Amino acid sequence: MTDKKASLFDSISNSYDKFNHTLSLGIDRMWRKKSLRHIVGLKNAKVLDVACGTGDLSIELIKQGAAHVTGTDISEGMIAVGRKKIESKHFSQQIEMTIEDCSAMSFADNSFDCITCAFGVRNFTKRKEGLKEMYRVLKTGGQLMILEFAMPQMPIIKQLYNFYFKHILPHIGKLMSGDKAPYEYFYNSVKQFPQRQLFMQELSDAGFTPKHFKVMTLGIAIAYYAEK
Repeated sequence: MTDKKASLFDSISNSYDKFNHTLSLGIDRMWRKKSLRHIVGLKNAKVLDVACGTGDLSIELIKQGAAHVTGTDISEGMIAVGRKKIESKHFSQQIEMTIEDCSAMSFADNSFDCITCAFGVRNFTKRKEGLKEMYRVLKTGGQLMILEFAMPQMPIIKQLYNFYFKHILPHIGKLMSGDKAPYEYFYNSVKQFPQRQLFMQELSDAGFTPKHFKVMTLGIAIAYYAEK
């Protein structure tokens, strides 16, 4: 992710949690919980949570039985908010948060039992390199789960979704953070992201063995599962 994108996320780090809940109408909490339940071998696993943001998925990973989570993000602002949240919930011994470039991570090969990423892959400037880095640091037999926003396929739902994203959400974002530009970016990032079989092919190209994907809430989000 470029410095420009890091600055974008720094600028909304204090309102990011409210934004995510508004963007999903509060359903994102359920998506995180549901997506993790389909990961094989999560109990007692050493997990890397890429593009962890403010740590919501990292916390849910511990709640669902992971032994330790390393959360990484390019945004210092997101990491700072996440560390405070994790400390307030008394998870500091189980969750470590570090600043990392997803396309060139500092971890050794085969370091993690499981890798997760929620609402972050579509923001990778170098998605191909980022996916290959995940493959590199994941142990053989390890599991990958990527949760992302998606474009609904049902015509009526798609029309409502596009209207909400384009005409309502940026104004809500401006009220929350004083700037609607980051929220306009989010719509474009979702629209341009390859979905369903197209993204499964990208996982395969990175070396993974794609397993399946799970469509959630009328196609608004999709959880992708793969294995090394």
